[in-house]
Order: sequence, then C-alpha cells, then structure tokens
Amino acid sequence: MIPNAVKQKWAADSPVVNGWLSIASPFCAEIMADQGFDSLTVDVQHGALDYPDLLPMFQAMRASGVVPMARVPWLEAGIIMKALDAGAYGIICPMVNSRKDAEALVSYMRYPPKGTRSFGPTRANFSAGPGYASEANDQILSLAMIETAEAVKNLEEIVSTPGLDGIYIGPADLTLGVTDGRLPPALDREEEEMIEVIRRILEAAHAAGIRAGIHCGGPDYAARAIAWGFDLVTLSNDVRMLAAAAQSSVQRTRELIGGEAAPVAADSGVY
Repeated sequence: MIPNAVKQKWAADSPVVNGWLSIASPFCAEIMADQGFDSLTVDVQHGALDYPDLLPMFQAMRASGVVPMARVPWLEAGIIMKALDAGAYGIICPMVNSRKDAEALVSYMRYPPKGTRSFGPTRANFSAGPGYASEANDQILSLAMIETAEAVKNLEEIVSTPGLDGIYIGPADLTLGVTDGRLPPALDREEEEMIEVIRRILEAAHAAGIRAGIHCGGPDYAARAIAWGFDLVTLSNDVRMLAAAAQSSVQRTRELIGGEAAPVAADSGVY
C-alpha cells in the first residue's frame, strides 16, 4: 500500500498544510492538488457536493500525489466506509462529543479485529496500491472534530480513545458551542477566551500522544497555529480563495480605470 505521506511528515516532525474542497468539481480538485498542499480534504458535510462528487474528485487528485481526505457529514458508518472505499487516506468526523462517539469513529475505520469496517475497497484497491487489506488499519487517519461545549467537557476521555489518530478544531462551531452563541462563528479567533480553549484542546491531544489540526482563514493564522504546536493546518477553502482572487482582480481593475469600487461580497465560506 502507498504510505500515508501525512503520517510520514508527522514522523519527521513536520507540520502538514491541508487544503479544503467545497466545490463539486474534479477540475477544481485537480487544480488545487497541483498547488503544493500536503493533503486535500473534500468537505462532504458543508460543501456543495455529495458522494457521487467525492470519488471523481479523488481521481482527479491522484496524479499530484497529494493525500486525499474527506470530512464526512456525520458520525455514520455507511458514509465513512464508502469514503474510505473511494480512496480516502483520512477521515475528519464532525460533532464527536464523547468517548463513545470517538470509539465508534475508530471502529468504523478499522478492519477486524481492530474495528468493524466492512471489506470492499472498490477503488482503494487500485488507488492505494497492493496490500491494502493488511495495511490500511495502520495507514488511514481518524480525526475527530472537537467543536462543542460537550466535547470540550469530555476532552480528556475523547483524546485518550485507543486508535484515534488526532483531533481537528472547527473554530466556528467551537465558538458557537463554548460561548452559547455569544460570539459569532468565524475562523482565526483572537478572543482570549477562545485562544485559551483552542490551546487547551491542543495540549490535551499532545498529552494523550495524538495529533491536532485546526481550520484557519489564511497563512498568518496558520503559521501562528503551527508555532503553538498544531500538527496540521487547513488554509481556508476553494470557495473563499476563488472569491478573494476574483474580488481582488475586479477591485484593482476598477481602481486602474477610475470606476467605482466593487461591493464587498458576504462571507461565502462554509466550515
């Protein structure tokens, strides 16, 4: 089986830069895969796509050698196993709120005797190379999202779950959860109370011997998160990047020709 390059980078004490795909387009996935990301995550939860889009996007990414991952819609065995059979080398699972949830996630991702994953890696048999059946348990990454007040309360129990490779912070939902909606959902938190929660989650993960990832709005916060000790940082997503580049070009053109500035678009990112 082709080794998981994310695990290899971590073994070498190198941080992973992850990309995020929310547009249902193999061509968009192919373009993003050629930009130097270590891994790319297809967002089946909030992205404008579903499983029929996921598989061809993985196919389009294959030539680049980028590590294909998926954020599934929920903690549900069927979609997790189908994403793995499609060739995902890592699963990010939302709303893991307890040790029981984390144990279920690990179980769905591992073949017996380590789990309950059903065998049938239809595409993965080809995309991951020979030896998949015997090596997948050790190569596939299971990442649980910590994004609710309940998950923070049960943090130590979650991160100590056997077989869990790491946690992943979604700052928007985490902010809604731990502040009871007092602060608006957004990335790149600057509030002292949110930084304290984020760093507490990071420290708990590392104390348990697992990895930690976080979704960031851009390079500056990603570099800051790596300096804190995060093992994986996600840079925005394809929707925001497309909108930002297009808006910048239009605004600059209007400035040069002396026209009115274009209106600033509302935040179109989904996390």
